[in-house]
Amino acid sequence: MSDPHFYNTIERPAIAELKDRGSRFIAYAYPVTTVEAVKKLLDALKKEHPKANHHCFAYRLGLDKNLFRVSDDGEPSGTAGKPILGQIDSKQLTDTLIIVVRYFGGTLLGVPGLIHAYKSAAVMALQLTPIIQKSIEVNYELHFDYTKMNEVMMVVKQMNCTILSQEMNLFCVLNIGISKAKLDETLYRLGDLHTVEVKKSTR
Repeated sequence: MSDPHFYNTIERPAIAELKDRGSRFIAYAYPVTTVEAVKKLLDALKKEHPKANHHCFAYRLGLDKNLFRVSDDGEPSGTAGKPILGQIDSKQLTDTLIIVVRYFGGTLLGVPGLIHAYKSAAVMALQLTPIIQKSIEVNYELHFDYTKMNEVMMVVKQMNCTILSQEMNLFCVLNIGISKAKLDETLYRLGDLHTVEVKKSTR
């Protein structure tokens, strides 16, 4: 059962290479949060490997994990993207992209062989990057007078909130992400700071 307060993703990019009967499968794993980032990384790899026969990939994004896509990029249907996604899902990851670049070596691997190769390359890449647990955060907007700055910042720091944006003038606006696991305590402490307005952010 997955923890409702946390999600798993990978810490940093990783590269692994698998050779099978002359074909090379180079797997790249990336932490990503947007479809735009996926497109940029895919474009960059296509430029880096212009002579490769296939650039197959799979990703899963978002805390609800509903945003995902698989691509076989010309390989027989279901032999590349699905096995790659299967490895992301087996580790219960999200915000994760794996692209496997294939150079064909002249020997056909057949459907089972392809599935095995793409799956194995994805496994190898995921073994090379630590899997980390991140807090699921809820975004809040704080409005307060500049004189309250130190008190607000102390709570934000002690509760490990993420600062998303800040406007510091005589009157300050601070957008923060509060860990779901610490939400009640953080809101209680911010509520103790009178004249600090706390409201759930719409963004």
